[in-house]
Amino acid sequence: MTSGRRPLIADSSLALLAKGYTWLPDRRRRTTAPLVRTRLMGQPAVALHGPEAVRFFYDERHVERRSALPGPVLSTLFGHGAVHTLDGADHRVRKELFLSLLTGAEAVAGLVDRVAAAWDEAVESWSGRRVVLFDETSRVLTRGVCQWAGIVVEDVGPLARDLVAMVDGFATPGPRHWRARRARARCETWLGRLVEDVRTGTATAPAGSVLEGVVRHRDADGRLLDPHTAAVELLNVIRPTVAVCWFVTYAGHALRLRPDLRDRLTGDDPAHAVAFAHELRRFYPFAPFVGGRAVTDLEWRGEPIPAGTLVLLDLYGQNHDPALWARPYAFEPRRFLERPPEGDELIPQGGGDRTTGHRCPGEDVTIALLRALVPRLARLEYEVPDQDLRIPLNRMPTRVRSGFVMDAVRSPAPARPATPAAS
Repeated sequence: MTSGRRPLIADSSLALLAKGYTWLPDRRRRTTAPLVRTRLMGQPAVALHGPEAVRFFYDERHVERRSALPGPVLSTLFGHGAVHTLDGADHRVRKELFLSLLTGAEAVAGLVDRVAAAWDEAVESWSGRRVVLFDETSRVLTRGVCQWAGIVVEDVGPLARDLVAMVDGFATPGPRHWRARRARARCETWLGRLVEDVRTGTATAPAGSVLEGVVRHRDADGRLLDPHTAAVELLNVIRPTVAVCWFVTYAGHALRLRPDLRDRLTGDDPAHAVAFAHELRRFYPFAPFVGGRAVTDLEWRGEPIPAGTLVLLDLYGQNHDPALWARPYAFEPRRFLERPPEGDELIPQGGGDRTTGHRCPGEDVTIALLRALVPRLARLEYEVPDQDLRIPLNRMPTRVRSGFVMDAVRSPAPARPATPAAS
């Protein structure tokens, strides 16, 4: 006689660390069930994928994020007390702060203008040199976003390294993780003091700036953010912007593999740059999955999900699902010229409604920055020396190993105006 209990499922934490981005897609391919059952860090977990699963996952009646984010992720990537840890009215009020700062056309254009100017200035110093695209772009983005946010930084190099470290070390044990913790502690201390100085009048925040918006923001309880939480949220504007250096470096990698795409990017049609940006975010690995916790007993396509279960949404697997994407492991920007992505299909940084849910409010910023920077990269002339261009999928978050080294960089001469034809 059988007891009717489900068999004990082995913990997959070590398998996740060993396989990285391929862990969930491999598990999904080995089952005929509509979800994957597993255990992580001793906790029962299920994993979902697909547009319908995105809508299910981001429904606050089903899944909440507050208790699902592990302490190590909060201590590196998001910060304790961040908007990512809130649900319900608290989340909506705090999220409105980010929407007001990051989604208006004027705000996005202002940030892009600052970053583009920082890029153009940096390129002049690259002339004839060997540079690492990842490192240089992180500094460009740091300079641009801090100027736009109203935060004065004399030397962006150390800050850029700290912001990169927070992203680079959130999903792994060992030296990268501890580097990320130290980086966050330094930045939170610095920005917390800046917030206090603005409030006491010993420093100023430019009118309408991100710094002013965060310093003056009141939460759902009507209170100002404490200096630590304000610092956390300032970093949650600056850090994701600097993380665009991952995608710019992937753009260099993609243009190395597909040099035929360069001419399309250097033309005057922004649609090609937008399609290229979408395909960068779909094709190249960034976030492997996101997690939440079942708020009540749930059911997904006939499968029970007990309350308290860890619920994972497979981002990398969905972005490479042949049921959604033709030739998913081919880099083909033209797919997005033929049809723009649906909101619940392309989810490199998560899904859901960015207004009321947990979808990244800076998604438009990411696309706009790539639309500005990728054509600039495509117009550069440079040599690609021998280097390690592999992107290991067992590293989370992964990156081009060499950082994409460019040698003998030179800017193309500006095009001459056409000579009028003789009459």
